[in-house]
Amino acid sequence: MRFQYRTLAKAVRRRTASSISPPPQPPLVLSRSFAHLSSQSAEKRRSPPRRNFGIAFDIDGVIFRSESPIGGSPQALKRLYDEDSGALRIPYVFLTNGGGFRESIRALELSTLLGINVSPLQVLQGHTPFKNLVQRLENELVVAVGKGEPAAVMSEYGFKNVVSIDEYASCFPGIDPLAPYKSWEVKQAPKHDGVSEARTSTNNCSQRVQAVFVVSDSIDWSRDIQVLCDILRTGGLPGREIGHQPQLYFAHDDLAYQAAFPSERFGLGAFRIALESIFNRIHHDPLSYTCYGKPNPFVFKNAEAVLKQLVSSHPDSGLAPDNASTAVHNFERLYMVGDNPDVDIKGARQAGYPWFSILTRTGVFKGTGNHDKFPADLVVETVEEAVDYIIRKECS
Repeated sequence: MRFQYRTLAKAVRRRTASSISPPPQPPLVLSRSFAHLSSQSAEKRRSPPRRNFGIAFDIDGVIFRSESPIGGSPQALKRLYDEDSGALRIPYVFLTNGGGFRESIRALELSTLLGINVSPLQVLQGHTPFKNLVQRLENELVVAVGKGEPAAVMSEYGFKNVVSIDEYASCFPGIDPLAPYKSWEVKQAPKHDGVSEARTSTNNCSQRVQAVFVVSDSIDWSRDIQVLCDILRTGGLPGREIGHQPQLYFAHDDLAYQAAFPSERFGLGAFRIALESIFNRIHHDPLSYTCYGKPNPFVFKNAEAVLKQLVSSHPDSGLAPDNASTAVHNFERLYMVGDNPDVDIKGARQAGYPWFSILTRTGVFKGTGNHDKFPADLVVETVEEAVDYIIRKECS
């Protein structure tokens, strides 16, 4: 459930949950023809919605497959904006377990690829909650793992002594015995703190790592598992004696996700399983870690808080209902639109009221009916059908 960004740099250059749940309702399953049956006139699209609802969209398998929009996503998302002014008329966020890039960068990329105006506030990635740990680890040495620019992500959150695992591994000659046999080159993100590579490496070799953040998918499992085991077994000082394990955080725990290949690809959850299995075989204590991301109920509570913030930050846009104060705005309904029953639907169900789950068939889920273990409140073919349903339900 992550969005691939190999070509996005080029694109840029070109231009809280309640514990009370409502009585269960039987899930709905809609056919492919629903989008055609529910088409609306331009006048209805411009009519003011009730606006006591919000939407959270997953990205991979719902909005994009690899880098290509799917399911009529550009047209669907444009309906959430005013046709004349382009102002946001229905509050929504992107709620994805993917990541590796700063929210500001992803907002710009999404805006470019979808032809809409997305703000960084609307982009909630698997690693976004890491910013809540800054106060605890602001000045401590932390290692960031994953594709993209993981160290730059953590630096933007406020961590002042962060280094990527690429940079950290370079401090220790021979730490990866397979390095001479690897023909690819890992392009590191530009230094974001103004410190030279040599100075950073020298300091990091002698400092104790206090925490490791797996921000996004590892691109070199063999090296990363080796280096992480060295860090975690020795109390943050590779090559030294066994010590107390530093803190370990994963942005999410998705076992698989839908990419360009027809069948799902292994995700960060698979990497976590591999790391944990090896660590537990070589260390006397089991691996200790914390996973964020969907289906963690915290993620949905945070999404609700951000949607409230989005409403309150636009007091003159009409996002808030006429009879509600933006300071105390509470949503009557929040929609989660996703493609993975084990992640998106399970998370919305666990979060409870006011969440309503909508499952699309454009990603991980491809069943003919509903999912057996985690049935959604509504099943549709595409995100465009999901938006059709929401607008008909909330804005008529």
